[in-house]
Amino acid sequence: MTDHIPALHLQGIVKTFPGVRALDDVSFEVMPGEVHALMGENGAGKSTLMKVLGGIYQPEEGQIIVGEEPVVMTSPLHAKSKGIVFIHQELSLAEELSVAENIYLGELPRKSFGRVDWGKLFAQTNEILEKLKVSFDAKTIVGELSIANQQMVEIARALTVDAKAVIFDEPTASLTDAEKVVLFDVIRDLKDQGVGIIYISHRMEEVFRMTDRVSVLRDGSYRGTLETTETNEDEITQLMIGRSLDLSRNKTHAELGEVALEVRGLSCGDLYSEVSFDVRRGEVVGFYGLVGAGRTEIAETLFGLRDPSAGQILLDGQEVRIHSPADAIARGISLVPEDRKAQGLVLGMNCRDNMTLPQVDDLKAGPFMAEGAEVSIFDQYRDKLDIRTPGWKQLVGNLSGGNQQKIVIGKWLSMHPNVLIVDEPTRGIDVGSKSEIHNLIRDLASQGYAVIVISSEMPEVLHVSDRIVAMFHGRIMRTFTSEEVTEDNLIQAISGIESTEAA
Repeated sequence: MTDHIPALHLQGIVKTFPGVRALDDVSFEVMPGEVHALMGENGAGKSTLMKVLGGIYQPEEGQIIVGEEPVVMTSPLHAKSKGIVFIHQELSLAEELSVAENIYLGELPRKSFGRVDWGKLFAQTNEILEKLKVSFDAKTIVGELSIANQQMVEIARALTVDAKAVIFDEPTASLTDAEKVVLFDVIRDLKDQGVGIIYISHRMEEVFRMTDRVSVLRDGSYRGTLETTETNEDEITQLMIGRSLDLSRNKTHAELGEVALEVRGLSCGDLYSEVSFDVRRGEVVGFYGLVGAGRTEIAETLFGLRDPSAGQILLDGQEVRIHSPADAIARGISLVPEDRKAQGLVLGMNCRDNMTLPQVDDLKAGPFMAEGAEVSIFDQYRDKLDIRTPGWKQLVGNLSGGNQQKIVIGKWLSMHPNVLIVDEPTRGIDVGSKSEIHNLIRDLASQGYAVIVISSEMPEVLHVSDRIVAMFHGRIMRTFTSEEVTEDNLIQAISGIESTEAA
């Protein structure tokens, strides 16, 4: 740390909403040249605190100090003018505009008579993009980029100003491993320049890798600050949720039933080839591999979003042809997608309507919806999954990430599937809710569901799976039982290293 004066200090912040004290006398600071993690469960107050910092909310009490200057933030643009830059988890880009226009939106360089200086704009942008080592240039239309590259455009915005503090909100959620390395290099460069970094993340391994200190919020209150090198995951978790978590390897011995799903020699162009596996009732089969291994593409094929180029899919021993999600649903296959907000939910609709969406035609009473039946379904799965919401009228967009995920799972469970596929079940979810989702997956297996879990987190796949399918570049390298798998042989398998042991 290069200075004893904080780059940014939020002091005694109080923010209330009707019936809720969202922030209760919260203080937080980040020093120049420090990477400071801000952690807490969904609903702990992190987002509210950052919205106060960005001028979206005005606090009832407390103040914001930038350097030595007390500031009343009126908007994110005002915050940016004071050197406070936000890199949001939820992308806020204009997809029809170029990368350069997005990065300098509202601050385009001008020539005489207010004309945009396009040459200067593109040159400045390309200079920033070179630092990020990306494969696109200033003139690329943002809508043509992958989600990961759009995230890099968000990050590029931070490099356009003389930043005093940069807030990264779940910055790696959409990035590949290679892109994460670039991001971490960017953060280190900012740190070396004396910029204060606030790093909001649920990923413990990143927090221990990148940060100097960790501050924790719980239920809108400040719970403490720890030196990263002097703490551990259990201590942080205790501060966050008030209890320890069981993150041990799955040692349950499930009562397995008949084979519910069998896949023989399934291929899909260059995405994956000769994939064979089965899933029994009462079993959780985990799919683990690096980005691009083909795991999600297999799930999309089973759900009718992709047509296979070869191979067979069998349900209860009978070969089936699945050409659409409607085919999959009719045959009892359900998919909880990786991106729940974009693919699994309608955020502007209430909880009940989201949960019963696949059953709209079945729940009609003449030309109208049978509201009583819809509410009954919602109530049943709210209780079964412990979904925390004031009632069915609550908009799904207002729920925490963990409760949103439970709504998606409840939606598909209400269809009574034979096979439930869950892709990245705890992406963007805090550790407390993550534990609940893990317990829910194990509980579903114990009830006789056949469950496929696709995860990029090794502790997660080890914790919930009875068997683990390790993939590399579209091929299954090896299938492990929970007893025989080790971190070393799993890493070898997903790295493409052939094992001499019998699979």
